[in-house]
Amino acid sequence: MFKKAVEARSHQRLSGADRKKLKRSLKNKFPRASESDIDSLLPPKVEIAVAKFQNRVHVYGVEGGFPIFFDIDGRGTDIFPTVYALWKVPDLLPSFVLKGGEVSRYIIGGADLMFPGISIPAEGLPSFIAGEAWAVKVPGNPAPIAVGTTTMSSTEAAKAGLRGKALKIMHYYHDLLWESVECPYVPNAGFFEDVVFEDPTLSSLQVSDSYSGANYSSNDQQNGISDKENGQSVDVADVLSEPSSASVAQTNSGNEIAEEIAAHVDDLKVTDDGSADQSIGEDQHPLSTEDVDTLLEKCLLQALHTTVKDKDLPMPGSTLWSNHVLPCRPSGITLDIKKSSYKKLSKWLQAKSSTGLITVKEDKYKKESILLSVNRKHPDYSSFKPEKRQVEKTFQTGVPTISESRSLKMLEVVEVYKPSVHVNPILASVGADTGKLYSASEATDIVFTYVEKENLVKQTDKSIVVLDPILCDALFKGAIKKGTMYPTEIHKRDLGAAFVNRMQAHHVVTRGSESVVRKGGLKTIQIMTERRQGNKKVTKLSGLETFLVDPEALASELQKKFACSTTVAELPGKKGHEVVVQGGVIDDLAKHMIEQYGIPKRFIEVLDKTRR
Repeated sequence: MFKKAVEARSHQRLSGADRKKLKRSLKNKFPRASESDIDSLLPPKVEIAVAKFQNRVHVYGVEGGFPIFFDIDGRGTDIFPTVYALWKVPDLLPSFVLKGGEVSRYIIGGADLMFPGISIPAEGLPSFIAGEAWAVKVPGNPAPIAVGTTTMSSTEAAKAGLRGKALKIMHYYHDLLWESVECPYVPNAGFFEDVVFEDPTLSSLQVSDSYSGANYSSNDQQNGISDKENGQSVDVADVLSEPSSASVAQTNSGNEIAEEIAAHVDDLKVTDDGSADQSIGEDQHPLSTEDVDTLLEKCLLQALHTTVKDKDLPMPGSTLWSNHVLPCRPSGITLDIKKSSYKKLSKWLQAKSSTGLITVKEDKYKKESILLSVNRKHPDYSSFKPEKRQVEKTFQTGVPTISESRSLKMLEVVEVYKPSVHVNPILASVGADTGKLYSASEATDIVFTYVEKENLVKQTDKSIVVLDPILCDALFKGAIKKGTMYPTEIHKRDLGAAFVNRMQAHHVVTRGSESVVRKGGLKTIQIMTERRQGNKKVTKLSGLETFLVDPEALASELQKKFACSTTVAELPGKKGHEVVVQGGVIDDLAKHMIEQYGIPKRFIEVLDKTRR
């Protein structure tokens, strides 16, 4: 689940209602947990934050602290505790105990748990159903090392002879979720320093980089790590016939770290809740009101220098706070606007606006402050020297992190709108640029600005806007059938959408430093598998240029990934190119385009002609 690094889309605090909703979901999901258990993980008087990732995963935790729970689809139905949470409340989930510590190396290396690796108690296999959340423990240690979901029920497992996959691992000790924070709550945190784990039979372990969940064989679990007498190594996963040198280097690095951790995982101990709270309290000294004000000033200037760009303006105040100001706070410090002298975000931004550092306006309809501009010649801005942010450390889990090349692959698709002849009179009336592209919210602001300027709100009903001739033509001219009366009023909730629909839809596609504007809706990527002579399958991929993907570079990448030949050809009678991959890899190819190139699933069209 957390084998590959993914950028967080946003960070925000939970409101009081959302906190209550989350705790209700946790109580329903984990009936073994008491009220005190939930409160120990998510204290009532501490801010709870949620990080939302591009793959829909939501991660919850104490603000400035540790990830406590994660929701794999963001809907609140599949919530799991992190390993850190299980260390604080070990009995939050039922758990499987491994047969021996040697099996743990596979688990913390990213493999799923197989039934032969589980120690079955004398009374027999415990009862469970498919899809239940279970933890994984090492013999003699109450501290879980992983959490996952059962793949079958206990009845089905017994019928299968206790073979096959028992648990699909969602999160394990030292994966990228664990590495996402500097965690002082680690029993014997320095145990992996200067450790040498010598086992020559493990030097030849190979893990395919494209394999999402490495499964180790049943016999290997039962017999140990390898057959030392015969000198045979263990095949952890299906390996490509010609793996690249980079993937082999990453694999060897991942195995070394997994071995080091596994060598000492038995030493992990559960720390008492009181000591954990004490350590957190020692790291987070309470700040005075003056200290918070000073920290706010510093974080704002740091954000204005580093992440807030003029091209991103105007920007909602909530976005400025969650995506720019909060990430600039020092590690381990909780920044709470309520503990400042301003008490509210809007008042703080207005205060900064009065000094001339920034320009802010109040959106009367959305009840939110909007950052319009930054005065980069202001003395406070000029005299401030931004800190060089510490580069994130490389996660040593055998999985590649987001490198510079990966960042260039991240895709951003923004829907924008170009003014048409219908709406140009409205834009001209409020002084807006008729040649500029606007987002839906910006276009909505423009029409409401016109309504306010012309005083078109109905006096007897503030939710109704009276249509004057200019606004009526902008919304309905040419769209009303002849002989039909034009409307004289419109509800405020419908005004923005009606105005945006009268503009020309465009899309801005950005990948790395490259950006293009395309008219209309985005065309999909087509992935099609068909048969050729000799009953051989080929998979064709076209439409790449729409999402700024280089067909030649992709063909070379797929050749290494699938260990097969690839070709690039021009589309007959069309603009663009198609990549032809030997073999029926339609599902893996679609998954690759989603995970590696950030292309939304709705923009991928799949057709398998071989299944007909």
